[in-house]
Amino acid sequence: MTALILLLAYLLGSIPFGLLVGKIGYGIDIREHGSGNLGGTNTFRVLGAKAGTIVIVGDMLKGTLAASLPMLFSVPVHPLLAGAIAVVGHMYPVFAKFRGGKAVATSGGVMLFYSPLFFLSLIAVFLVVLAVSRYVSLSSMAAALYAVVYTVFFTDDIPLTVAVLLLASFIFYRHRANIQRILNKTEPKVKWPGKRS
Repeated sequence: MTALILLLAYLLGSIPFGLLVGKIGYGIDIREHGSGNLGGTNTFRVLGAKAGTIVIVGDMLKGTLAASLPMLFSVPVHPLLAGAIAVVGHMYPVFAKFRGGKAVATSGGVMLFYSPLFFLSLIAVFLVVLAVSRYVSLSSMAAALYAVVYTVFFTDDIPLTVAVLLLASFIFYRHRANIQRILNKTEPKVKWPGKRS
């Protein structure tokens, strides 16, 4: 049963909301536009706020639901393990030729299930950095870095610390190209309404 739960978590994570929203709602393959990424940020830029919001919420819920599977089926699997497997599915989805997202929203969904207050603090860090920098990628990595610092130095929850270290490493790894573009000052910035770039 444990293996089935982990397989289900992976399959949940593999649901490519960006691909589905693009093809069903707009008749395009989001992977052929913008950055080519399946995540919410690229969907926002290519298809707009409505589509981007749907994808972000869907990607988050994958992590939340996957983390809840052990409780729902009364299986002795740690929710953070099931959630981490879903994040792997999100990054390397079997339903989208293993070309997935950058782990941010689905990781957030896992944290939402495991510790809602911690999740809210991550959102706060993300929004503050986004307001200052206007880089979604930098804001995502800043939230991941905050999560690492907080769990390593200010909690004694070993499973959470291990999960955060793993998920943060996923996030930084998947943002390699973004880091280079930030350094080169070619990374796209969020355009606030009424403000010039």
